[in-house]
Amino acid sequence: MIETMSAAQARRVALGAQGFGRPHPLAVGTRQLNTLIDRVGLLQIDSVNVFERSHYLPVFARLGAYDKTLLDRLTFTRKGRLIEYWAHEAAFIPVADWALMRWRMAAYRRAALADENSWASANGAMLDWLRAELAAKGPLTAGDVEHDANRRTGPWWGWSDVKVGLEVLFRWGEVVSAGRERFQRTYALAESILPRHVLELEIGEHDAVRELLLRSARAHGVGTLGDLADYYRIKRQPARAAIQRLEEEGELVPVTVRGWERGDRAERAWLHAEARIPRRIDAAALLSPFDPVVWQRERALRTFGFHYRIEIYTPRPKRVFGYYVLPVLLDDRIVGRVDLKSDRQSGVLRVQAAWSEADAPADTAARLAALLLETAHWQGLEAVTVAERGTLAAALRAEVEAAVAGGL
Repeated sequence: MIETMSAAQARRVALGAQGFGRPHPLAVGTRQLNTLIDRVGLLQIDSVNVFERSHYLPVFARLGAYDKTLLDRLTFTRKGRLIEYWAHEAAFIPVADWALMRWRMAAYRRAALADENSWASANGAMLDWLRAELAAKGPLTAGDVEHDANRRTGPWWGWSDVKVGLEVLFRWGEVVSAGRERFQRTYALAESILPRHVLELEIGEHDAVRELLLRSARAHGVGTLGDLADYYRIKRQPARAAIQRLEEEGELVPVTVRGWERGDRAERAWLHAEARIPRRIDAAALLSPFDPVVWQRERALRTFGFHYRIEIYTPRPKRVFGYYVLPVLLDDRIVGRVDLKSDRQSGVLRVQAAWSEADAPADTAARLAALLLETAHWQGLEAVTVAERGTLAAALRAEVEAAVAGGL
């Protein structure tokens, strides 16, 4: 039985559990997409589109170039295999997993209605009206709903009462996503979209949390209490109880990871019983800011020695690395970061800044250049340009130019 492991072993376990280290398939079809989604459990959603919407990127990072319309069929259609819910943040999850979130939906509802000052308590009539509208008219975007209260009440991001009401019902599980139109969520009553067996499946909180922690452990490979709890945003106390239960059942193995100490004491960690410890990881990938490998910043620092903060909401003069910065994974290390923009009008992938980590290997620029050219091709762009900003910029520009001249 494994009792201790090195930080390098833990890093390889984590990447292997996330689907890295395998050769890219010659062709990516629905079967490969489903296999990957079953492995990682969810795809986080984000609306920023300066380079590419975030849920497309974990697939590209693990499988290589693929037809995004295949993923759209799973995510954006009314009867797709995936559906949206607040699993980590807003995320696509398998429809079959929706019932695992019903305890969370019930908790949201109880909390809202117990607070006499909440929007839901004060707007019961609006909620009833929205239920009736969806029952009568079927799936609707917020903009499709005709009501005097469907007006934004502040700046451009301010929600109307209609949008707030739909989101309340979405959190409660009465309303679900019926796909998206121009990336706007379409809302429908749950009974009009979900299969009967999913609607009728009742899973208590105790059993649901156990199952979610087991899935988190499988997706992490190895992790601390905080790691395992964060994947599906489970509070620490129920997560600790579920981990203890899984350990007693033999699903999780307690381990000590050398290098994961917190101060002068070892950090407790658990290894999924079926996790493999790869001897090496061969990978070259751009990681979305919302990729499970890096979305928990403390774990990214502990696992890779990589300090990462997204600077989208940081005023431009105060940004250190750039606007939409993606970590660069080469093999089992994060070796740099690039600020990317897809200039679709000009057909150019713009590297607005490129930075290397202090211990980046000598071939970082060459391997990243090849990856960026592949990325541009996947995006339907014709060229890659590299701006002057960043410690890796000059070397990367030279490698891109050499690769293009060589016919790549």
